[in-house]
Amino acid sequence: MIASLPMYDRAEVQGATDRFWQAIRDDLGDAPDHLCRTGDIWDHWRAPDLVLSQTCGYPYRARLHGQVHLVGTPDYGLEGCGPGQYCSVFVARVDDARSDPCEFVDTVFAYNEPLSQSGWAAPAQYAATRGYRFGTLLRTGGHALSARAVSEGRADLAALDALSWRMIRAHDPFAENLREIARTDPTPALPYITSASRDPAPLFAAITRAIDALSPQDRAALSLHGIVAIPAEAYLAVPNPPPPPEGA
Repeated sequence: MIASLPMYDRAEVQGATDRFWQAIRDDLGDAPDHLCRTGDIWDHWRAPDLVLSQTCGYPYRARLHGQVHLVGTPDYGLEGCGPGQYCSVFVARVDDARSDPCEFVDTVFAYNEPLSQSGWAAPAQYAATRGYRFGTLLRTGGHALSARAVSEGRADLAALDALSWRMIRAHDPFAENLREIARTDPTPALPYITSASRDPAPLFAAITRAIDALSPQDRAALSLHGIVAIPAEAYLAVPNPPPPPEGA
């Protein structure tokens, strides 16, 4: 059996994440003793014996829908977002006077990966609805890496998952060089999933109780306010933008 919670598993919060998982595991009874932090996350998500993991909305609607069950969506209490929603935050350097993402069309836009809702799909859709697209692209492999690229001058603009931005500001000194200039519209946040052969209802209940049992310190570290049931249709309704150009 496999369990993983890879999406916000920074070193600074791994202890809190492990305690969260232990509470879920103890409630379920039949579950792995420890979270898996090795291997390809796509192998986790597609594993026939997957107990629990967390994916992004874009991979879910593009490749995983029909292969896994949605368990529920965490509520991170993000500013401007409803329960179980999140958004992308556009960040630039503090010494950059531009204040609208459209002003960065001819500069370098950093994104984490092509199947990221917050790093690519949401900002690409934001630009498309305003009649432009980002020109020079820098693929970084992670939200913190995109933020660092802007801070260090290798890129001029990045779009970050709002919770990742919150964690970057809490833990990364280079965040002092960055400022928020805009946000995308909210969409459903990163869902918990389980294998298609497993009943998601006991997992939803176990997660609910585990969140309620978190210490105030762990709840704050993980920004966990609860779990909500968002239907698959809400994820599938989010637009899929064209992918980045080959090699970008």
